[in-house]
Amino acid sequence: MDLRFHQEVNIQAGNVTVQGELIIPKEASGIVIFSHGSGSSRFSIRNQKVAKYLHKKNMGTLLFDLLTIEEDKEYTNRFNIDLLTKRLAGATEWLERLSAAKDCRIGYFGASTGAASALKAASYLPQVKVVVSRGGRPDLAMNDLPKVEAPTLLIVGSLDYNVLQLNEAAFEKLKCEKKLEVVEGATHLFEEPGKMEIVSELAGKWFEKYLSHILVEK
Repeated sequence: MDLRFHQEVNIQAGNVTVQGELIIPKEASGIVIFSHGSGSSRFSIRNQKVAKYLHKKNMGTLLFDLLTIEEDKEYTNRFNIDLLTKRLAGATEWLERLSAAKDCRIGYFGASTGAASALKAASYLPQVKVVVSRGGRPDLAMNDLPKVEAPTLLIVGSLDYNVLQLNEAAFEKLKCEKKLEVVEGATHLFEEPGKMEIVSELAGKWFEKYLSHILVEK
């Protein structure tokens, strides 16, 4: 795969610097920023699996740590949606200033609590063109959901009963183009054989529709 950019990066987000990895295929017209769940990081095996799938579809990815090492030691920070949203917005603005990302559309992939920060950020950042949630907690951003304009895909495991109910309630609040995909036989982390592959395919199709092969107006 020919790459335009592949580098470990330091992202200035507010008054802190967080680490990430940015990969942009040579012909990419879109970049997906990952917002991971509580207790996770840019090294999330599940998110990296999705990222590798997106690279094959000619899409760029930015996986980064929403919290510093010190901040992550404070357990409550992992559920501070306002803080996580600010970090995600800061990373988005950082990416927009990068010459290698010029003319690329931006999408979000949020997992667990990271889905709430992705939707909350998308509610006030018009440059975010699409959102995908995997086993997410969109209910933690319930008041912001009606303001989200980016097409949104919610992916939930059929055996993740409580989270599925929360997603169904959140789905009703969304006013944008939207879809709820229930992966049969999957639990919260989609650890069952083949389930993360299904997640990757569903996310890939949704991102392709809104990020790939689309020329950004100059």
